[in-house]
Amino acid sequence: MVIRLLHIALSIGCLLYNAAAWSTPEVTAQGLFRDKALLVIDGHSRLLKVGETSPEGVKLVSSNSKKAVIRLGGRNITLEVSQRIATSFKAAKLPEVKLTRQNNGHFFADGAINGRPATFMVDTGASAIAINTADAARLDINTEDARTSVASTAGGIVNTRVVKLDKVRVGTITLYDIAAHVVEGDYPEHILLGNSFLSRIEMNERGGIMTLKKKFQ
Repeated sequence: MVIRLLHIALSIGCLLYNAAAWSTPEVTAQGLFRDKALLVIDGHSRLLKVGETSPEGVKLVSSNSKKAVIRLGGRNITLEVSQRIATSFKAAKLPEVKLTRQNNGHFFADGAINGRPATFMVDTGASAIAINTADAARLDINTEDARTSVASTAGGIVNTRVVKLDKVRVGTITLYDIAAHVVEGDYPEHILLGNSFLSRIEMNERGGIMTLKKKFQ
């Protein structure tokens, strides 16, 4: 009888453990600040600083006034204000974009910069996104207070302005806080999708098809 009761107790304990392991909290971003975030986690308000972990196991990785990155269930998740996530251990399908090599040998992708339409040319040799003066004006990119720099091009050395783009979308992939160079003059002809974006995603090419995939939600 004692052995049977012990077996039942162990079985119940295993069930409770499995239920806890496979359930994760529901999280809402209520307020976002520099290096702090006010999150509602399973109905409880938690003000976390970067690096802190809530009693529910939600860690704040980074935060500013527009978005926060939390770590939960072994993966990083980006939240905007009032955005809610109900997480689970089932892996979400990550956004990916497939591009076809054009006749000139390059890959082009439609997207947006800070919400304004843009067409990119993939350039793995560019250290950052590169935009000419006219495109920067069309995209309403402010360069007045930007740091000056120089870049080497096929036509020689050119002056640039180093800016930070709040939001860059390529197909269904969206990233935030992306470095870019605004180049004085008409170069480059197309907006170059450089490594300030590409280094933060997965990419591979096979048979003239390039696949870009977001690393995490």
